[in-house]
Amino acid sequence: MLVQAADAAGMTREHLLSWILIVYLTGGALNLALSLKYKLPFAGAHSITAAAFLSSVVAGYPPGELAGSFMMAGALIAVLGVTGLFARIMEAIPRSLIDAMLAGLVLPYVLKVVPSVTGLPLAGGLALLGYFLAPRVVKNLPPFIGALGLGLAGLLLGHSLPAAAPADSLSWPEVSLPVFTWSGLLAVAIPVAFLVLGNDIAVALAALRKNGYQAPVNRVILVSGLGTLFVGFLGGHAVSIGGMMTSLCSGRDAGAPQSRYKAAVICSVLVAFFGLFAWLAVGLIERLPPAFVSLMTGLSLAGILLNSIRSALSQSAYRLSSLLAFAVAASGVTWAGISSPVWALIIGLGVSRALQEGRAGRTTQQSRGA
Repeated sequence: MLVQAADAAGMTREHLLSWILIVYLTGGALNLALSLKYKLPFAGAHSITAAAFLSSVVAGYPPGELAGSFMMAGALIAVLGVTGLFARIMEAIPRSLIDAMLAGLVLPYVLKVVPSVTGLPLAGGLALLGYFLAPRVVKNLPPFIGALGLGLAGLLLGHSLPAAAPADSLSWPEVSLPVFTWSGLLAVAIPVAFLVLGNDIAVALAALRKNGYQAPVNRVILVSGLGTLFVGFLGGHAVSIGGMMTSLCSGRDAGAPQSRYKAAVICSVLVAFFGLFAWLAVGLIERLPPAFVSLMTGLSLAGILLNSIRSALSQSAYRLSSLLAFAVAASGVTWAGISSPVWALIIGLGVSRALQEGRAGRTTQQSRGA
């Protein structure tokens, strides 16, 4: 996504590597600090959906105007953290709707496993074999580790990787003098802020809540906003806690609840190192077939999908609203600049309130208690 956005903006290779360095290094450091301070599994780097959005709008914006737009996005996020508005919204949403939204959000990634396996039969078949056999052969080994190990073996045996391109050199972050414009605010800053909040922060906080953690919502949003403001000055588009990465590190596969933050610590350190060695790592990753990347992504999220669906359907009082939230999140639709996870929660909560879901269950419990 970052490569596509950089190409659309006409950036040089050096500017691209600088962009990658600052968002991964700062994002890893931000999540590492949060995880160690609160002993909670915060993980992430930058917003992939915001990067995808930028690939369609950045053409024609000079670096200074982009920097100003990213800084305004960070300021907007920070304001929502200071006011506590976003935290109050999250507290009003039933847990089943959050589970349904998470399930719908990861479903498209998991579905891509099927065409990926057919596109890479040997690597895909061995990856599936490793996914199902690894936990049975080695106790407490996450299924994804087995899938990754055997999948890479199958890829090396049955697929010819392209020749390595000449290695890049280390590019340090480039300071961009920010230029603040109304066009940058309306066309870039506001959409980026809502994408970071809706596709990353909201998903991460929902995953933490689903897994029994009480996160300091306002402080997390504030820190993500200030981090985005900082990297914007250096040409980065955003940093924040990550939705999918936090979901993985806070889930059952990460171990006992009280020690899952250690998975986020390791993840954050790796993310930061990826930023430092982006000049080397980008060339290596570009050699992997897209189908293999989709395969590994889908398998890593399969457990989240299963647990989220099971939890969402366990509360019959919210079954209809949960189904709608699941469908909207899975659709990937974006309307009026608002992404599908946010629409899923809005529509699910609206239907739940309109039908007074949950109230019948509470009334029954009260009558039984009487």
